[in-house]
Amino acid sequence: MLSRTADNLYWLSRYVERAEYLARILDATQRLSALPLAYVGSSNEWESAVLTAGCANAFFKAYDEANEENVTDFLAFSTANSSSIRSCFEMARSNARAVRTALTMEMWDAINGTWLELKRYGNGPASREEISRFLRWVQESSLRYDGSAYRTMLRNDAYWFSRLGVYLERADNTARILDVKYHLLLPDNERVGGPLDYFQWAAILRSVSALTAYHWVYRESLQPWLVADLLILKEEMPRSLASCYEAVVRNLDQVAGAYGRQGPAQRQARGIRARLQNSKMDGIFQRGLHEYIGEFITENNRMGAAITEQFLL
Repeated sequence: MLSRTADNLYWLSRYVERAEYLARILDATQRLSALPLAYVGSSNEWESAVLTAGCANAFFKAYDEANEENVTDFLAFSTANSSSIRSCFEMARSNARAVRTALTMEMWDAINGTWLELKRYGNGPASREEISRFLRWVQESSLRYDGSAYRTMLRNDAYWFSRLGVYLERADNTARILDVKYHLLLPDNERVGGPLDYFQWAAILRSVSALTAYHWVYRESLQPWLVADLLILKEEMPRSLASCYEAVVRNLDQVAGAYGRQGPAQRQARGIRARLQNSKMDGIFQRGLHEYIGEFITENNRMGAAITEQFLL
């Protein structure tokens, strides 16, 4: 396979996954901001949404205040934001066009249909109810594309590079959600385990479709260390860091087997997976969750650079 084709497939999947993640973040923030002040406290949920998305600097260059209207416009519809939902779907469609013959008919219909539907939204929905429907549509569009890829692609190098993009992006998104929650969503004067903490954690779990899974696994009320355990160390949880890196290693091994050689990307992925497998929540919290997640995000970025250098240039 040409490195250019692998690169298009890899970034096609990353952009679709990122669009879904942004929709989940906006949906969770909208839920929190709609709760009474007794439950959500005095923190600015919309500012935390921008920080979670990793584009605070660009946002505050364009806007003076992080409110619902500004944040929704910037993260969902702004053409000036290269990571907005609109930009992600446009870039995904551009990458899909470049590798049209590497996609199945169902995959092309899913991504092209999403792009055509997106154009009908213009500058964005006018009401909160319409925005909620739009965010649900984004998530459904991403699931439709991901499902079509999973169910129709031949299990070859095209599929493996496509899945690498999904899991690298998903790991980054989950880590950022956890990191911002611990430092911005819970005010200093609120106790851990209080009603404010409960509703915020529930919103975060819903944003990664993990609230039901949490109750199945732990069968008790929401506890911050158990939420972190679920989203970091539980391989059974599809969006956990451990699950993402189990999949990254598996797909890199498939590529290595097909081409008869391994390289730095495989070794680096195994190293990250081993550290996750050997981590314990007690040790993570003693060391500092923020520090642990910060190091993971840095390593995940290096992992993406290693994949690019080894395969995509």
